[in-house]
Amino acid sequence: MNTLKFITHSAEQTQKVGISIGKLAEPGDLFLLIGDLGAGKTCLTQGIAYGLDIQEYTLSPSFVIMRELHGRLPLYHMDFYRLENIAEISDLGLDDYLFGKGVCVIEWANRGLTVLPEDHLLIGIDYLAENERSFVIEPRGERYIRMVQQLKAVGPCP
Repeated sequence: MNTLKFITHSAEQTQKVGISIGKLAEPGDLFLLIGDLGAGKTCLTQGIAYGLDIQEYTLSPSFVIMRELHGRLPLYHMDFYRLENIAEISDLGLDDYLFGKGVCVIEWANRGLTVLPEDHLLIGIDYLAENERSFVIEPRGERYIRMVQQLKAVGPCP
């Protein structure tokens, strides 16, 4: 199976997972994050940003829906938490970001799975304890199957 499962034991380890993902990222990549409040979605995204050589601190875009950051590739960090229904997500006009030259990370992506591209890396994060998070990374599409194989080869928490 192509699914990757593991547990991190600190915020730093969670960020290292993100750094590994960010270093492997290519233009047009789509990372969908699912997890409850406090699960570590933004912490993981901070690591992805570091892996993209983004120097600025990554904040949650909950109140603005999207933040754009620049490094090796642009990072479009989105958050669907405040969106109530699929129509709101469809009306955002995300195609320029989803099919652009940057990398999209969407927190609370479960709210819009039916309107998002089929090919993506789905990352489920569960809170286990104060410093422990459980990850399930599921690739959807050939590009992401290769990415998960690369993550398995280096270990998700280098």
